[in-house]
Amino acid sequence: MPRLNVEIFNESEQADCYMEGGQRVEKIYLYRTVAGKREDAPEYLSTLSVLLQFKNSLALETSAESTRWPRCSSFASKTESWKNGTDDCCQWDGVTCNIVSGRVIGLDLSCSHLKGKLSPNSTIFKLKQLQQLNLAFNDFSGSSVPVGIGDLVNLMYLNLSNCEINGDIPSAISQLSKLVSLSFSNDWLDDPSYWRMRFDPITWKKLILNATNLRELRLDSVDMSSIGERSFTWLMNLSSSLVSLSLTNTGLQGNFPSYVLSLPNLQELDLSFNPDLSGQLPNSNWSTPLRYLDLSLTSFSGEIPYSIGDLKYLNQLSLQACRFHGLVPQSFWNLTQLTNLTLANNKFSGEIPSLISNLRHLASCDLQYNNFTGHLPDVFDKLTDLKFLSLSNNNLGGQVPSSLFHLTELSFLDLSYNKLVGFIPTNISQHSKLNTLSLDDNMLSGTIPHWCFTLPSLKELYLNANQLTGTLSEFSNSMKSLCLSNNKLQGNFPNSIFEFENLITLSLSSTNLSGIVEFHRFSKFPNMYFLDLSHNSFLSININSSADNILPSLETLFLSSSNFRSFPKFLAQLQSLKILDLSNNNIHGKIPNWFHEKLLHSWKDIQHIDLSSNKLQGELPIPPYGIQYLLLSNNNFTGDISSTLCNASSLTILNLANNNLTGMIPQCLGTFSSLSVLDLQMNHLYGSIPMFFSEVNAFASCDYKVKWKPIGRTITTVFGQLHKTRSF
Repeated sequence: MPRLNVEIFNESEQADCYMEGGQRVEKIYLYRTVAGKREDAPEYLSTLSVLLQFKNSLALETSAESTRWPRCSSFASKTESWKNGTDDCCQWDGVTCNIVSGRVIGLDLSCSHLKGKLSPNSTIFKLKQLQQLNLAFNDFSGSSVPVGIGDLVNLMYLNLSNCEINGDIPSAISQLSKLVSLSFSNDWLDDPSYWRMRFDPITWKKLILNATNLRELRLDSVDMSSIGERSFTWLMNLSSSLVSLSLTNTGLQGNFPSYVLSLPNLQELDLSFNPDLSGQLPNSNWSTPLRYLDLSLTSFSGEIPYSIGDLKYLNQLSLQACRFHGLVPQSFWNLTQLTNLTLANNKFSGEIPSLISNLRHLASCDLQYNNFTGHLPDVFDKLTDLKFLSLSNNNLGGQVPSSLFHLTELSFLDLSYNKLVGFIPTNISQHSKLNTLSLDDNMLSGTIPHWCFTLPSLKELYLNANQLTGTLSEFSNSMKSLCLSNNKLQGNFPNSIFEFENLITLSLSSTNLSGIVEFHRFSKFPNMYFLDLSHNSFLSININSSADNILPSLETLFLSSSNFRSFPKFLAQLQSLKILDLSNNNIHGKIPNWFHEKLLHSWKDIQHIDLSSNKLQGELPIPPYGIQYLLLSNNNFTGDISSTLCNASSLTILNLANNNLTGMIPQCLGTFSSLSVLDLQMNHLYGSIPMFFSEVNAFASCDYKVKWKPIGRTITTVFGQLHKTRSF
């Protein structure tokens, strides 16, 4: 048998040399020499064949779907360079070879637009020397994890993330005892129909007990709901190796042991989106290199322990929507490396101390929906990297800290739904990047600062429900959302609003504005979805326009108390309406036929209709399935309550009071499980009260005492003059 010689290309053969770490490295290949001629070894030919067969077993996805992964920036497949007749497969994209033996030891085919079923007998599993295999971000069309994966016993890195693989993970995975990194993650958290892998308890146990070198384990959105609480203890088998553990949205249940959070080498832990997973933070011995901790949307509870201050490397912490409570310990403000902090949607209390200024690297801080009290310290000018700050829905008082408006990087500021008083700071950095300012639902007074009308970066301004006074200036900036409702403003409606290029939300109700608004000018806003101009008695709104495409994307419209006498014709053009309030106007006559047609055929997602307190006549409109609020009181509707109302079983509030309706009450109303308010008084109805509401079977006089069945909710009914509310 001819002897295998090693041929090393010399330095003069530049094409076969490459740079690594700044030094020239000569590639080494194994060849067979016969009669002085070089021939490829059979093993090398076999490897070429294996790779080409794998390539040919799959198609390339060329549709728009192939670009759906944001992480995949390339539109080309790595396998396009894999061609028969090529001398050196080690030069193919995505292929890595051992520098000495020339054997293929790594395949990185991530983001290669591969599509098709992954065969259980795929030739790829013949590459026994593989140490790295990355098939992430491809489309294997619901294939199972092939059992053959267990034959690649030299694998150290395996990534099958986001490649539409489905079903049970085979126990053969536990044969990969050399694994250092394993990723089966799926980024599609919100789609329950999406392909999903499953881990059973036995396979999980075998893997954890055998792969003792695992440093990185990412199983986001893998179904682990069958993994019991006792199975968490097996993670201690990785106590000396585990660096990253990500188990987002895996269906984990039970109590997660706090000692896992204290593993000596753990730097990243993500257990988020597991609402049935409980646990507590370690009370002691928590001095670890942890850098990333995300427990959001779990049932972790208790108080933040003083020991958290020992996590001196921690830079990202998210405890959003858990069950934490109590005071934030003083040691917390020693976490000086924090860049992202989220404690939102808990029951934390106490004051936000001036020690928050210690967090000099903080870029994002979200403390909304808690019970924080006291005055905000005016020390934010020290947080020069801060870009996002939300403290909304707390009980914070005092004035808005002026230091917030000295920050040049801050782009999002939300202090809404608190008890802040005083003026909005009148000065702001000329280098400000503030994009969104939300101060609504406080007790702020004074005028709106001039910079709100001129700051170029400001695109969203929410100042609803305060005590602001003065007139509105004309805007020189261009808003995307402008909400100033329920203040004590005055003056003319600013016409510069119609110069905004990308306006999608406009709320100016109850602002005492005056002037004339020509509704056809709203045709400049094709993407506007929310409009509220209600309760401006001095504002004249001219809705009688024949212009086409007025607000074609509108979903929510409030024009209550707007002094018009007919249905706005532009409503006939809308396709996506969800909320409509035309109450307290002088609309008279019958509801136009096009409105009935819209309810029956177009407005499939409409949830709220309020036409109360007008002068409407004729028959009631037929509410579509899915509607929740139907308010038609104080009109002149006549006729029966049609049995078609029974299709609107999702109704929560139905108010038909003070009309001229006749006939019997549809008995189906008693079966509406969501109905909490039913008002039918001041009509000419007769017949039986729906049995769901009462044990009697007929109407009675105004002093009749209704006997209620225990229906497990609060319901309010009004029949004639009878009005009774009771909770169960």
